[in-house]
Amino acid sequence: MFEQILENVCQRRPLVHCITNYITTNDCANIVLACGASPTMAEAEQETAEIASIADAVDINIGNLNTMTVAAMHQAIGAANQHHVPVVLDPVGAGASSYRMDTLRDFFARYQFAVIRGNVSELLAVGGAASNTKGVDAGAADAVTEENLEERVAFFKQLSTKLGAVVSVSGAIDIIASPEKAYICRNGHPMMSRVTGTGCMLSALTAAYCGANHENILEAAAAATVAMGVAGDIAYRKTTEAGLGTGSFRVYLMDAISLMGAETLNGGMKVEVR
Repeated sequence: MFEQILENVCQRRPLVHCITNYITTNDCANIVLACGASPTMAEAEQETAEIASIADAVDINIGNLNTMTVAAMHQAIGAANQHHVPVVLDPVGAGASSYRMDTLRDFFARYQFAVIRGNVSELLAVGGAASNTKGVDAGAADAVTEENLEERVAFFKQLSTKLGAVVSVSGAIDIIASPEKAYICRNGHPMMSRVTGTGCMLSALTAAYCGANHENILEAAAAATVAMGVAGDIAYRKTTEAGLGTGSFRVYLMDAISLMGAETLNGGMKVEVR
């Protein structure tokens, strides 16, 4: 299903400009390298516009906001929009503070995004619905389940229409939605939530896939989510077989992304389209 998406990443080796949080900068750079793309992590306001203008994709992560990073983000997003470079926005902690929500509202009023990617609580908050965010983590009450799946798919399709962007929701059940179409993914393992930054890594990976597939953003975002989920399944199996813990899981996860090919992806993915 996603063979060409992966092939394009390997062949085009997109340059991904990441402005992320200091907790996960190294992991985000490494996941971009692991999939075959090239990261740059510039954050100085004086250069972010220039770098964004030559990048193939921009990843914006609001995990640790401050005056300097917000200014740099504005420069990068504005330049990316001007040069038709796709921007992936990770609204980390949306709903947790007025500062984060005000920053996001300003972004949405000014700029165009290719993908908005986050957990379900964050994206409910972005969409103006009640959410039960736990800081930067999703609240259990917001989870996508088999019982509320149709309702959630409809909501995120509507949000995609409103924002003019693909909406990528991660959790036990992932939803990657455009106004007309949604991919549902049931890969991944709960151990992923016990490793710092897997969501941030997924946003960087999504940017890499989008950077190599400008013409096919929905499928690129879906392929990134599925690849991360399949990698999580592989990492969990290897970790438990070796009797090891979360540190080893993190390494196995990165290994799985670096070795991900079409055969592994197609053989492991649990995906449907609605």
